[in-house]
Amino acid sequence: MALDHLKIAIVGAGAVGGSVAADLIRAGLDVTVIDQWPAHVETMRANGLTVHLAAETQVTPVPALHLCQVAELREPFDIVLTGVKTYDTRWTAELMKPLMRPDSVFVGLQNGMTIDDVAAIVGADRTIGCVLGIAANLRTPGVIVRQVTPAETWFSVGTLSGERTERLDQVAAVLAHAAEIVVTDDIRSAKWMKLIANIPEMLPSGLLGMPLLEAAHTPGIRPVMDAMSREAYALAIDLGITMMPSLGITAEAMPNSDQYALDLLDRVLSHFSQPDTRVAVLQDWEKGRRAELDAFSGYIVAQRAELGGSAPVNERILRLSEKVERGELTPAPENAPLLMAALGSA
Repeated sequence: MALDHLKIAIVGAGAVGGSVAADLIRAGLDVTVIDQWPAHVETMRANGLTVHLAAETQVTPVPALHLCQVAELREPFDIVLTGVKTYDTRWTAELMKPLMRPDSVFVGLQNGMTIDDVAAIVGADRTIGCVLGIAANLRTPGVIVRQVTPAETWFSVGTLSGERTERLDQVAAVLAHAAEIVVTDDIRSAKWMKLIANIPEMLPSGLLGMPLLEAAHTPGIRPVMDAMSREAYALAIDLGITMMPSLGITAEAMPNSDQYALDLLDRVLSHFSQPDTRVAVLQDWEKGRRAELDAFSGYIVAQRAELGGSAPVNERILRLSEKVERGELTPAPENAPLLMAALGSA
C-alpha cells in the first residue's frame, strides 16, 4: 500500500505522539507535527526530536508548528493523529476539523474513551479509535525516553461502526511503522480493555509519587488496585462491553470472570513497564499540570453513577487525586495508608 501520498498531522507531540511522529517521519511519510508547548516546538525545530531507546538514540528532523500556526495552514490532511490530553480532545478536534476532507479521519492516540468526544465533533464516520500499548516519557523539550521499541509496541485500531474501510487500512499501515498493529471490529470494547488495565495503575501510582512497578509492589497497595480493577470490570459488564483479547493476552488465556481485570494489570506490569516507568498522571503532576482524572477513575465513577450505583474504591481514590489537583495533598509514599483506607469504603 503506497502511503507517501497521504498528508498526516500529529497534534500533540508528547511522549506518545512524539514517538509516533519520529517513526513515521523516519519512514518517509508526509508528517506535520503540531504542539502547544512552545519550548518543545522550538527545540524540535532547532535540534530535531531526540528519542532515547534502550539500544540507541535517534535524532529525527521534525517539521514542527506552534498551535497558533494551524490558522496558517490551507491544505487539508488525510489523517489527523492526536496525542493530546483527554481533556484537550474536544477543542483539538474542533481546531483540526476545518483541515479535514469529507473522507479524512481523526485518530486518538490516547487512553480513555475519547472516541465519543471526537465523533460528536467530526462525525462517527471520520472517527478511528486506537488502543495503546507503549511506555514512554517526555520531561525535557525535544527529548523523549521510549522504553519499548516499535517492535515491542502494540496498537489496536478500529472504526466506531466496526466496518473495515480504506482509511482504516491506511491508518493501520501508517501506524505499523511505530507498532505492531491489530485491526478490530469492536474498538469500543478494545478501548475498554485498556481502560480496565489503566484504572488500577494511573491514580494509585500517581498518589504514591513513585514508578508503577514500585507502587504495585508497595505493601497493601495491590489489593487497592485489584478492587479498582474489579469495579471497572463490573461496570463494563453492566454496560454490555465484550471482554476480548488485549495487550497480548490470548482468547484461550482469558478467564470468564473479573480475574481478567487483574490479568490485564499483570500484563502491563510484566510487558509494558520498566523499573523507572512513571504513569502519565504522575508525569503531569510532576510538571505542575492537570492530570487526566476524567479519563480514568473519574470516568468509572461518572458512568457507574449514570447506571444508578457507585464505585466506592475508585471514588475514594478519585477524591484523593482531586486533593492533589487542588494543592491539598502531595504525591508521596506516605500516602499509602490513605489509599489502603479506600478498601474500607467498598
